[in-house]
Amino acid sequence: MKSLIKTTFKSVSLALLFACTAGMAHAREMSQSMGSSEMRDTMGAKELPYIVPEKPEDISPLLNGERIPVAMLPDASGKKVDLNKAVSEKPTVLIIYRGGWCPYCSRQLSGLQQAAPELEKMGYQLIAISTDAPAGLRESATKEKLSYTLLSDADLRLSRQLGIAFKAPKAYWGMLPKTTDGKDSDLLLPVPSVFILDKSGVIHFEYINPDFRQRLNPDLLKAAAASIKKDL
Repeated sequence: MKSLIKTTFKSVSLALLFACTAGMAHAREMSQSMGSSEMRDTMGAKELPYIVPEKPEDISPLLNGERIPVAMLPDASGKKVDLNKAVSEKPTVLIIYRGGWCPYCSRQLSGLQQAAPELEKMGYQLIAISTDAPAGLRESATKEKLSYTLLSDADLRLSRQLGIAFKAPKAYWGMLPKTTDGKDSDLLLPVPSVFILDKSGVIHFEYINPDFRQRLNPDLLKAAAASIKKDL
């Protein structure tokens, strides 16, 4: 595995973050993940042929300092949203989750809603993206009473470009065509991820854990967001 978790915290204690999840113990592996990322333009991710990993441990995500790709994604109403234009409006906490059908994702979305007022007070906006088709986004927004933006990456094109897509286990093959309105034809899933972006879409912090049960604690997310805000 080239990189499990990569973080840039500056004044936030790494020891505190390591206590968050077992996966955080691999944070320093980010420095060893440059192999495939050297092929990407740090001023904007180029679309290269994506070789889908069979396991989440084998993904090769974009690194801190790289820019998210250009993407047009439907929101909960089905309206196409220019992700890069939205990000250009203010610093962004970008969440990639599997779908509203995942209980760990639902718990994460709920925790983000509780953290949202403080993050917004710092000047951030929250955008969460999943494999769900717009109908699934609407269901999640209603169920979890979410006030922030949900977008659909049902074909996982963005997840591929971010380097976090992998082949879904067989147990999901029957479900994914239904929850994605048939767009996930390759039967992929994203590794749940958290990115903090500046208004140019450049990554300043990320938490990526191949164990989908482990999610970044909202309090630690707020600490990281506060720590790097001055650099955004």
